[in-house]
Amino acid sequence: MTDTTAQTQLLQPHDKDLGGGFKVRRLLPAAQRRSVGPFVFFDHFGPATEQPGSEHDVRPHPHIGLSTVTYLFDGAMMHRDSLGSVQEILPGAINWMTSGRGIVHSERKPDRLKDDTYVNHDLQLWAALPQAHEEVEPSFEHTPSDAIPELVVQGVAVRVLVGEAFGKRSPVKTLAQTVYLDIALPAGGRIELPALAPELTVYVVDADARVNGESIPAHTMAVLPDGQGAVLSSDTAARLMVIGGEPLDGPRYITWNFVSSRRERILEAGADWAAQRMGHVPGETEFIPLLGKPFGVREPDTGTTPV
Repeated sequence: MTDTTAQTQLLQPHDKDLGGGFKVRRLLPAAQRRSVGPFVFFDHFGPATEQPGSEHDVRPHPHIGLSTVTYLFDGAMMHRDSLGSVQEILPGAINWMTSGRGIVHSERKPDRLKDDTYVNHDLQLWAALPQAHEEVEPSFEHTPSDAIPELVVQGVAVRVLVGEAFGKRSPVKTLAQTVYLDIALPAGGRIELPALAPELTVYVVDADARVNGESIPAHTMAVLPDGQGAVLSSDTAARLMVIGGEPLDGPRYITWNFVSSRRERILEAGADWAAQRMGHVPGETEFIPLLGKPFGVREPDTGTTPV
């Protein structure tokens, strides 16, 4: 049974406009909360209209110690990586790229859409890898939309993107307990969310909703008390994302695109990238230089997860 008297922590986004009305809202990491379950990073992109000649491509860049999780509501993007993976990402699919000891990838507008006008709207999350798996071999897994379990619970449509909920299990493989749900509340809808994991949060995508009766504005993240579920409801149709899992097995350092339990490993990865030892995306030659700090200047930022 959910204890509705326990306090829910609300996180507001840090917004950044990438140009042309393409807005990014960052919810994790936040000053008040650095992680929820394995998730140490949560970005909400758009919705934004892509037009011929506009370009919001993400050039080749490296990662270590994490898995990127990409999920589209609308639009399309082309994923390429140093393993040779080439995958068009479409709405409803889950794309899970495990960097482990190191991977390089890019995300670009598909060639077939160069001359089209369309809407891009998506989420990108990072899940820190368990310490025992931080240096695994990199990999990429695409799970198409039609392979994601869908069900109706208490009159509410639910997609089980990652993990297990309401008797359904996603085929997406993870290295730690992970929960990721897409919940479509109809107008006047209500659903009781069980305590699916020790740490859970609810992100309100596009319309105000309520968590245990408390009004939560769109683009706000409501972190539930540890070990608890919640009653989710809304007067109007609203899309909610639920993420979480078991807590991290120790603090993580996050600098640029690198996540690690060891500060020195982040500096090593920076040196490897600067020397172009982390691999290359086939057919792509662009190179993003390291930022001035902390690489070669001082130790990585001391902001860790969890607080």
